[in-house]
Formats: sequence, C-alpha cells, structure tokens
Amino acid sequence: MSVDVATSAEQDWMARAIELATSNVAAGGGPFGALVVRDGEVIATGTNKVTVDLDPTAHAEVTAIRNACRALGSFKLDGCVLVTSCEPCPMCLASALWARVDRVLFAADRDDAAEAGFDDRAFYDVFEDPRTETPTPVQRVAMPDRNAAFDAWRNKSDRVDY
Repeated sequence: MSVDVATSAEQDWMARAIELATSNVAAGGGPFGALVVRDGEVIATGTNKVTVDLDPTAHAEVTAIRNACRALGSFKLDGCVLVTSCEPCPMCLASALWARVDRVLFAADRDDAAEAGFDDRAFYDVFEDPRTETPTPVQRVAMPDRNAAFDAWRNKSDRVDY
C-alpha cells in the first residue's frame, strides 16, 4: 500500500481525526476518530462509541457518516471526503461506499490497529478471498416468498431510490 503526500488541509483534517481518537479514549470510547469534509469544511465528526453505546456498529467512521447525513439532510455524501484516524474496517469501508463519499483518507493502518489489540484481519480476509471460512456462518434459508419485500418495493410508486 502506498502512502500519499497529503496537502496542508488534509494534514489538518487528519490531525483533528487523530485528536478526536485520542481524546475519545479518555471519554471511555475506542481510539478511533473520523470526520466528513465537504468543500474544505468539516461537516461532521464521529468517534468510536462501541463500548459506550453498546453498539458494535458505532465505529468512528459510521458515526461520522451518520452525523454528516443528518447535518446535510441526505443519505448521500457525494462531494465529501471521509477522514479517519485508522484504516476503515470492512464495515466502515462498505458504509463509506454506500454513502457515496468521493474519497477516504486514513493515518494508522490495519497492522497498527492489530498491534493495539484491534485485529480485524480475519474480516479483511473474508472479503479478499471468498474461499476464506467466515468467523460467523452465513446461510440462505429457502422461502417461497423470499422476494415479497422486493416485489412491494418495485410496486411502490413513491419510493426513494438509493
């Protein structure tokens, strides 16, 4: 993985993400911080609240994305940059993709996180090699009406596509 030289503004944003992550440790959260930037302006921030909120999805990136969407009144963040203190885990990266952010910038990587006790490498492995056995079995259940919700969606004339 290459490391890119950041602009002065990107370095400032990253310093803020790292500061959020560091201060979040003292607040009882995990050592992760993130922010969403649009047109050079910080739209929203987020910190890891997994243990504070008892929510395994409350990673800093997801929290920042949620806060940015609320601030902008949209579920799409095109035109935005997600800046995070650490390389996004697969869930956070997928959230950034769903939010349609333009770019993701991070400082520490997955190996740095593993050394601190946050080893997500098994999750990365599942996505990098589909033959990898998943830590949690995922199985399809045969149901005759499995597409009922999709049929209702297709027939809904006032749906909001995403």
